[in-house]
Amino acid sequence: MDSSAGSTRREATRQKLYEAAVTLIAEQGFSATTVDEIAERAGVAKGTVYYNFASKSVLFEELLRHGVGLLTASLKEAAEAVGRGGGSKVDALDAMIRAGLVFIHRYPAFTQLYVAELWRTNRAWQSTLLVVRQQAVAVVEDVLRAGVENGELSEEIDIPLTAAALVGMVLVAALDWQAFQPERSLDDVHAALSRLLQGRVSGTRA
Repeated sequence: MDSSAGSTRREATRQKLYEAAVTLIAEQGFSATTVDEIAERAGVAKGTVYYNFASKSVLFEELLRHGVGLLTASLKEAAEAVGRGGGSKVDALDAMIRAGLVFIHRYPAFTQLYVAELWRTNRAWQSTLLVVRQQAVAVVEDVLRAGVENGELSEEIDIPLTAAALVGMVLVAALDWQAFQPERSLDDVHAALSRLLQGRVSGTRA
């Protein structure tokens, strides 16, 4: 019982540190953010940061693992829920798009950091980032592959590239929504991306 309670408290503390770090780094950048500031924002002692993470870099690397892990889990659950209901693979992809939008709406600062870090090659955590990125994309690849195998999707589909394109579409569209079109509802944005997924963008002359 005591061990379980201690583990729960530690996870709660780590979550506070993740939230503090992602907010501060999104506001002022990784280099400008100090461990003192992270501790203060999280409402803990500086020593608590080092008790949970060896350094600021390790904290950020674990933050990436944690955040992308949450995204991957939400995508997988969305696809599995459609499968349990007897839906198609396109329905599963559509549900994953919505799950991605919900995640980004809930964690916009993390998403901004994640997208920015994808384009940097000089970070100590670059290899970790590539691994967790592939984990998220692989969930989409699995659904595409199953759709090809059951004949629902064309065999001409380039599965790795299509999966990356779908994930990228959601990330970029959602960030644009958050930054430049915040008046739009989640349902509105999802509907627009759903039409792209299902090829319903041609006009009457097509």
